[in-house]
Amino acid sequence: MDPKLGLRWSYNMQSQNKFFDDLAKVLNGLAGTMAGVGREAESSARERAKEWFGGMDFVSREEFDAVKDMAAKARAEADALKKRVDALEKGGTKAPAARKPAAKRPAARKTASKAKPAARKPATTRKTAAKPAVKKPNSSK
Repeated sequence: MDPKLGLRWSYNMQSQNKFFDDLAKVLNGLAGTMAGVGREAESSARERAKEWFGGMDFVSREEFDAVKDMAAKARAEADALKKRVDALEKGGTKAPAARKPAAKRPAARKTASKAKPAARKPATTRKTAAKPAVKKPNSSK
């Protein structure tokens, strides 16, 4: 019995405390190591999944949302055009014009300096070569 503490098993408890302290340190180290191994396995699995999905030609979320918005706009335009066509087919009601016709611009004049030379047309028939003139020998000598 320890007179200062009033404990009967002071030596025995110290040895057990040291054993448990060492055991706790080992288990803490093991838990930290296992957590590190788990994080490493997770990051490795993520990297492999990215490589695998990257090879499968998937699109990103931003690209998907952009195409989805474009499709929604196209569908809205198609619905508006369908309503307009239905109104025109009924004949009695006049459908509102979707667009005003563009104003006509006067045709641009070609100047002599900007005129392009006429392109040569390829020959469609085969031309025969002209026969060379044959000189007749002078027989009047």
